[in-house]
Amino acid sequence: MAATDGGRMPLLEHLRELRSRVVKSAVIISFGTALGWYFYNTIITKLAEPVCDLKAAQQSGAHSCGALYINGVLGPLNLQIKVAVLSGLILTAPLWLYQLWAFIAPALHRKEKRNSILFIVAATPFFAAGAYLGYSILPVAVRVLFGFTPTALTNLVKFDDYLDFVLRVILLFGIAFELPVFLVTFNAIGFLSGKAILKPWRLWIFGITVFIAGFTPSADPLSMIALAIPLIALYLAAGSIAILNDKRRAKKMIDSGL
Repeated sequence: MAATDGGRMPLLEHLRELRSRVVKSAVIISFGTALGWYFYNTIITKLAEPVCDLKAAQQSGAHSCGALYINGVLGPLNLQIKVAVLSGLILTAPLWLYQLWAFIAPALHRKEKRNSILFIVAATPFFAAGAYLGYSILPVAVRVLFGFTPTALTNLVKFDDYLDFVLRVILLFGIAFELPVFLVTFNAIGFLSGKAILKPWRLWIFGITVFIAGFTPSADPLSMIALAIPLIALYLAAGSIAILNDKRRAKKMIDSGL
């Protein structure tokens, strides 16, 4: 982000920077979408496992797979497009999240810009951990939700709705796990102190809970608890790391005589 003296940027430069970041994100997501389209069958067979063994059904030539079905003439095409786009968002998330970070980060000095590379380095494993956790709880969450089906009734599940639910859970868990990365990186560049992160801890925990309740695709308590507990723990860990970093920075300033 190009800044003028004093770390300020004219409005026109902000808009140009935003356009540049949006275009880069669109290109990145498009590449991920192409990969999602190419590996479409591999993705859907893997995600369908909590409900049915779609791969075995395809190999045996079966005309159905558990309670899953596709409806409408355009249903198969819409399903592949939706899966490809959501898969692209998930596969490239660390890269387009970095574009977001690069835009919202304050005007940085050269040394702070070098520190900001920590974001992209840490974003990938944290997103992967969140996405894996989201995928891991799916079988249990699906069984719990299916358990509410009244006795003697059959629960037919529209396949595109099911995959939309699954991919959104994975994406949400992955993005949520980026919270400590943002906090620690903002602290590393001197934008947030550890005290500022941890002092309003009650508001943070309340905000995390509200976020999970509002954006989790399912309303089952299991998914919400599975996301809330590690997210709160990661927030507290990020705040603790920021406190230690502040102490190290203060000690360094004292030793240098500043």
